[in-house]
Amino acid sequence: MAEAVVFYIFALLILGFAVLVITAKSTVHSVLYLVADFLCVAALYVVLQAQFLAVIQVMVYAGGIVVLYLFVVMLVNLKRPPELHRDPRRLGRLGLVMALAVFGELVAISAYGWLTPSGVAGTLDPKNIEQVGRALYTDYLVPFEVASVLLLVAMIGAIVLAKREL
Repeated sequence: MAEAVVFYIFALLILGFAVLVITAKSTVHSVLYLVADFLCVAALYVVLQAQFLAVIQVMVYAGGIVVLYLFVVMLVNLKRPPELHRDPRRLGRLGLVMALAVFGELVAISAYGWLTPSGVAGTLDPKNIEQVGRALYTDYLVPFEVASVLLLVAMIGAIVLAKREL
């Protein structure tokens, strides 16, 4: 019962910080809220007895990715008005491409889940990192690769949106 209460408290904190990330006026404040969000996700992993994921969450996301975001925020001139650099045609095409990519990912994940027998995850010991890594690169290779393609598409989309003219 206490674990469920702690889980819901961290879940509410994660949602609250996520809302603050997208509603903050200052981009630096937004990145700091993102750090708090990542730390709450790590705490949620600890509550769920996944200490390895918590450590990776703190090292990779709260440490590395957010530092990268801070460098980008500081190096990019965000003081210009966004209306001057908008091209509605480009955003529409980009949105269509992104929607198709996400739809393709959902179809691939659904097809993989439908074709793969269930119950594989129940045989893993989540504390054994070797078993988790082996399952990730054998049994869950397709969802892993689909997730990596999704991240690649998100990075390309961010670059396209951040660049003034292609």
